This record gives sequence, C-alpha cells and structure tokens, in this order.
Amino acid sequence: MSYKKEALGFGFLPNESQHHFLVKIPRNMNDHVIIYERFQWHNVEGNEDQPIDFMSDIPKVELSKHKWKQIEDALRIEFNERLKKEQLPVGKWKIGEIPVQRLFGKEMVLLAWAIEDSDPSVIPSAIKNWLGLSIEERWWLFTMTNAATGYVSDKRGWRKAIRYALTENPIEENDRQMSLFDMAIDREIDK
Repeated sequence: MSYKKEALGFGFLPNESQHHFLVKIPRNMNDHVIIYERFQWHNVEGNEDQPIDFMSDIPKVELSKHKWKQIEDALRIEFNERLKKEQLPVGKWKIGEIPVQRLFGKEMVLLAWAIEDSDPSVIPSAIKNWLGLSIEERWWLFTMTNAATGYVSDKRGWRKAIRYALTENPIEENDRQMSLFDMAIDREIDK
C-alpha cells in the first residue's frame, strides 16, 4: 500500500515545512487579493481561517481581484502540472485562504509583482514571459527582488524592473527557454 501525502492548497505540506505563502481571496470583487509569506502554520480547530500575525506574516503583494482573475488560471495550470508529476493532490483557487508551497509561492509572487501596477492589457504578455522563464530563474528573480523590495508597499527598484521585464518584453510561444533535459533530448535526436 502506497502512502499518499496530504497536501493543503497548492502543494503545502505543513508536516514537512511550516514556510508557505497564503493567498487571501475575498468574496467581494471590489476587495483586494493579498498574498502573505508565512513561517508558521496554525492548526485551528473548527475555523478554517489562519490568524495573520502582523509581526511575522509578511504581506508581499496586493492585487485587485480583476487582475488576480487574469493570472489565476495560468498559476493553477502551471502548479498542478508539477504537483501531478510529484503525485500530490492538485489545488484550486477559491474564495478564502489558500496555502501555497513556498517555492510555488515565490513564483506566484514574482508574477503578481510584475502586474501589480501594470495596465491590465499587458497581463497576457506578463504570463507568457513568466512561463518562458525556467523555474530556477523565477526563484532567482524572486530572491533578488525580495531582498531589495519585498514588502507590499516597496514598489521601486527591482519591482519596477520585474514589471518592465515581464510586461514590456513580448516573447513568442516558440521562444520558450528549454530545460537542460529538453536540450539533451534534442541533441540525442539530432545524432
């Protein structure tokens, strides 16, 4: 009998690591989606909501619900493909709080930073450019940006650079960067 891990939200396993991101999606279309980076998971009896500790939980980005709706499908598809490969349950976005595994959270926040102050018309380009980055590039860009301007109101420096890089640098679908594995397969085929 195989043991199946119980993941919360998008790949979050609180028994393996407490570090995660928490997406708060409001019911009201006029309210904002807020993404927090958190280092502790609270097992709350009879209440699904996680208490936000304003001393340790870090709000990373706030998006209008309209902008969030434009990126949520791309995030869901990208993360669920990888969760399936790891044989973990897939996630879905819903009203309320959704925990996200820490590495997925870094990628998600990177895309959210790119569109937070952009015109909604460039969001499809931001998604294509984000998908065109390797996973490791997304992690690196998050880390560099987070070190300099990682709080919800820090919208300068690296945050601006991320916005310009992902929204004003259109790539074609066939320009997606190949992984080392794909490159090795292509070399073998060409032999």
